[in-house]
Amino acid sequence: GLERLAMFIQGKRSAFELEWAPGVTWGDVYRESERQWSTYNFELAPVDVLMRRFDEHEAEAALLIERGLPLPAYDQVLKCSHAFNLLDARGAISPSDRAAYILRSRTLARRVAKLYVELETEARVEAAV
Repeated sequence: GLERLAMFIQGKRSAFELEWAPGVTWGDVYRESERQWSTYNFELAPVDVLMRRFDEHEAEAALLIERGLPLPAYDQVLKCSHAFNLLDARGAISPSDRAAYILRSRTLARRVAKLYVELETEARVEAAV
């Protein structure tokens, strides 16, 4: 991300060394946040809740796709992806389940993209008439 670009530009080996402002490093600003979120993501995030949330976001995305709302559906796909990433960080997903979760997310994302293109195409055709 942007931190990697800044590391290259500033010649730093770690994002924590980046000059955020004169005399202030990225680490000064974000180290505690990184520590707390790492503890949550890798040790405390509730696996059962995350699995339920993935299922709920998947179902919500499917409903929104059926209702012709690709943008809110895409938001739900992103939430699925986030829940998956946390489950993966917690080591709660086996290799075979990992592939299944990725397939579920990809299938939803593909459906959202297809719907979005269909609606945009229809809108352009109508606008041209």
